[in-house]
Amino acid sequence: MMHQKIDFVFEAQQVYKYTLRKQNAASRMAKLKLLKEAIARHEDEINLALHKDLRKSQFETAVTELLFVYGELDFAIKNLRDWMRPKRAGKTLSNPFSKNRIYYEPKGVCLIMAPWNYPFQLTMSPLISAIAAGNCVMLKPSEISQATSAVVGKIIASVFEEQEVACFEGNADLATALLKLPFDHIFFTGSTAIGKIVMEAAAKNLCSVTLELGGKSPTLIDHEVDLPKAVEKIAWGKLINSGQTCIAPDYVFVPQERVDEFIGLYKSAAEKLFFKSQAQIEPRAYAKIISPKHFSRLKHLVDEAVEKGARINWGGTFDEKSQTIYPVLLSQIPANAQVMEEEIFGPVLPIIAYQDIDEAMAQLNAKSKPLALYIFSKNAKNIQKIIKNTSSGGVCVNDVLVHIANPKLPFGGVNSSGIGSSHGVFGFRNFSHERAVVFQSKLNFNRMVYPPYQGKEWLLKLLRKIM
Repeated sequence: MMHQKIDFVFEAQQVYKYTLRKQNAASRMAKLKLLKEAIARHEDEINLALHKDLRKSQFETAVTELLFVYGELDFAIKNLRDWMRPKRAGKTLSNPFSKNRIYYEPKGVCLIMAPWNYPFQLTMSPLISAIAAGNCVMLKPSEISQATSAVVGKIIASVFEEQEVACFEGNADLATALLKLPFDHIFFTGSTAIGKIVMEAAAKNLCSVTLELGGKSPTLIDHEVDLPKAVEKIAWGKLINSGQTCIAPDYVFVPQERVDEFIGLYKSAAEKLFFKSQAQIEPRAYAKIISPKHFSRLKHLVDEAVEKGARINWGGTFDEKSQTIYPVLLSQIPANAQVMEEEIFGPVLPIIAYQDIDEAMAQLNAKSKPLALYIFSKNAKNIQKIIKNTSSGGVCVNDVLVHIANPKLPFGGVNSSGIGSSHGVFGFRNFSHERAVVFQSKLNFNRMVYPPYQGKEWLLKLLRKIM
């Protein structure tokens, strides 16, 4: 029955996409404003849903989910007319009298597959870009964050007809059925492993993709650094949403002589942020692990690392009943431990001691290109050295996570951490086809600039002056 509904909506959107192509900026902006109003009406439900799914506090929901989405909406509404306006392109020597433009047209019918870790933000953000670009959308929120997915579906239904935007809730079978359809574009946020499956399915229909994946985002602390300030930021970035953040610091390089200092500072920062006493987490401020399955995976990562010789420097309390994992610091981790091979996605932070910055970069570059890289240093020369000799989706210097919150910056990975960029104009372009349009001059120009050139040097000189 669900598969029949999917096919019905897909065919309806295939027809309606041609109507959307004709709509102007004002029409698209009006839809974005209606979406913003609907979100505002459902704020209480969003808060309750995120608390049920992830035990997110109202403050964390406001900062990492609602305010982020409101910011995306406001930025798109403010700038959409300019984004849609055809852009001038330069002339060429072979056609100097033409008028050249780049038009941004909707890709058509798009599929958005959202994850569970920021289930509201990471559903709405690409949807905003898709609407701004004039597309029809079939939306698949995560089945793991069921409460939030239900609220998302309710909001979508209150604003859009299914022929324009439709939300489908379901498990992996539903996702598989959706991926068989010949979409014009697929936007997927999730793991690298599932991203490969999405890309393989898209290839069968020659469908373009945006893949927002993960990876092990490293943090490199230089010898020249204000360590207390650095550790405060790292602890916050690692432990917000209980580490279930695609750009959370996954592991940290610390100068050998400052490892003990780092451990003490990290413990103090974490306790200040998320504990109600030295030994007790404050559940009203600290998120839970999304499911028993993910809880077990994280416990296995720590247990397996310890069995292979890793040392727990702090933490290690696993409360299965409440699906709460207290912050964990690991050191002396063997290179073949799973915690150093796969994305952690939890409140476990491996510490890698190093002596020379080149040594740290070599270890970093031995792994797949990450979604984010965090550098803490006062040495401008070292900062530039690290940026130039490494590769990552994005970089923050002396901070973590904040690059995702600036809609004027592209957000995305590289290779195994993602394909394409999102947010702001970059998201708009991702859901648009950049169409080259040439308006030829009415001048009777007989291509005299083409070979043979003999005797026409005067013309070439004239054309160069025009260009």
